[in-house]
Amino acid sequence: MFSHRTALVREPNALSQALARRAASGLSVLDLTVGNPTRAELPYERDGLLAALAAPAALVYEPHPFGPLAARELVAAMWDELGFAVDPGRIVLTASTSEAYSFLLKLLCNPGDDVLVPAPSYPLLEHLARFECVGVRPYTLAYDGAWFVDVASVRAAVGPRTRAILVVSPNNPTGNYVKRAELNALAELGLPILSDEVFAPFPLARPESAARSVLEIDSVPVFALSGLSKLAALPQMKLGWITVGGPEPLVEEALARLEILADAFLSPGAPVLAALPRLLALRKTTTASLQARLERHAARLTEAFRDTTVTPLPIEGGWYAVLRLPAVRSDEAWALGLLEDEGVLVHPGYLFDFEGPPHAVVSLLTPEAPFEAGLARIARYAERATRGAPGARSNGASQA
Repeated sequence: MFSHRTALVREPNALSQALARRAASGLSVLDLTVGNPTRAELPYERDGLLAALAAPAALVYEPHPFGPLAARELVAAMWDELGFAVDPGRIVLTASTSEAYSFLLKLLCNPGDDVLVPAPSYPLLEHLARFECVGVRPYTLAYDGAWFVDVASVRAAVGPRTRAILVVSPNNPTGNYVKRAELNALAELGLPILSDEVFAPFPLARPESAARSVLEIDSVPVFALSGLSKLAALPQMKLGWITVGGPEPLVEEALARLEILADAFLSPGAPVLAALPRLLALRKTTTASLQARLERHAARLTEAFRDTTVTPLPIEGGWYAVLRLPAVRSDEAWALGLLEDEGVLVHPGYLFDFEGPPHAVVSLLTPEAPFEAGLARIARYAERATRGAPGARSNGASQA
């Protein structure tokens, strides 16, 4: 009766079950996985934001497939600040980055086709592709002291039905920006490139070699994705956008087809579109505080794990950090032990398709107090675990 696209595993994994047991017992948790900025104790221009949403234009319905020109001109102006001259006619407003992916997968792929996705990376990519009856073929983000795109693995992953390459810059959760040389090598494959750039406005140690955007490429069709969720720390406003670049004839054809797709949905709501000028202007209070927190937390990782068995891996940008853990158990077992023995919640690395030694992922968005306390407990627990001290878990569940 139901499609295979939605036949996903729904049983809670071991970590979710352990978290539920802890909540049922009334035990506290230091949550180092915070991903929702509106719950992260950030300052917002509350009165101004609420006033913006009360604009009279919010009561007027003026549908346009790509969204109102005035809103797209605001996005184009942000591109101009980054050094890109973008015609507003090449910008498509969507209800979210997820919807942007959905449009682009519809645009580029037929059922049964596939796209290349980075690994490790955000697990949502596989789900979004599946919902469009599109397969995914992973390519490797390798680590040799810094994360980089293994271009040879990209070439090897291309199959007869591969239709596009997906990149995330900076990647979630490894935090590496795509480098210009990597982008050029990907473009040589002749496939469209979809670049998720939602975390790009939050650099931490961005190298000079990093590409500013996929829009630097003009030899193949490219699509840059962003939105208010990260740019303004306003995920509840549900507004994203696609910016199209590449060879002019292919850009024109892509836009013509995207117009048909977008016209069938007309997703962005009038209140957020009317409020957009003020939302962008008022974001600076929030994002300045957020950037400062990200920088403090990234620096704190080095201090917290100095002379310990935990290794924080370098972060070029974004909201997340990766911890390499001692190879005495699986990363799921590490996450379970940290939760059950120390009350600290982290993401186990297998959720992001990490290979090799165990990893944990923590959010730099986490408020100060739980972040500090959580890091201290991780360091303490790792020391006990590697010494085989009583009370530390040494035989966790397998990574399923």
